[in-house]
Amino acid sequence: GVEGSSLYLQPGEQLTVRQLLEGLMLRSANDAAEMLALETAGSIEAFAALMNEKAAALGAVNTHFENPHGLDGKEHYTTARDLAQIAAEAMKTELFREIVGQRSVKMPAPDGGMRVVANHNKLLYLYEGACGIKTGFTKKCGRCLVGAAEREGVELISVTLSASDDWNDHKKLFDYGFSKLENKRLAERRMSVGDGSPRQ
Repeated sequence: GVEGSSLYLQPGEQLTVRQLLEGLMLRSANDAAEMLALETAGSIEAFAALMNEKAAALGAVNTHFENPHGLDGKEHYTTARDLAQIAAEAMKTELFREIVGQRSVKMPAPDGGMRVVANHNKLLYLYEGACGIKTGFTKKCGRCLVGAAEREGVELISVTLSASDDWNDHKKLFDYGFSKLENKRLAERRMSVGDGSPRQ
């Protein structure tokens, strides 16, 4: 019964933690976010406290969480820079990378059939090398997007807040970022580097 995007979970329905994470990250399912928070910490408030503790440890000093799904709250706020820091840390976790990079998944539905959960992140279709991460929207904050793209072993994170043309904004940000990359040959094959003596 949480407002906004939802998996429309039913009483007695059973899903795995991974399936709830997929619902959360692909469809922005707020009911899945609350179920995960309750299972992890016992209450929304306790989970928000864990989120704030982690954010502080990552140096996201201009962020304060009130809930696990991002719906508007008086003390729920962040910045583009903080979101980029949090996203970069999250992308170090293989399971997270795998989930946010999926275009769609199937999971059991309450009627015994299957529900298809499509990823709201169109960057996965629109930009070569895009590998995540998450869309967001509230009336107060507008369209928000945290993106990730990888090229030649380099991963870039992009963040826009209250951006009406976010897909194109992120494509331009990635193009700009990748245009600043330059490959330089540091050594030839089989070249000996150093003479083995200790450096001073």
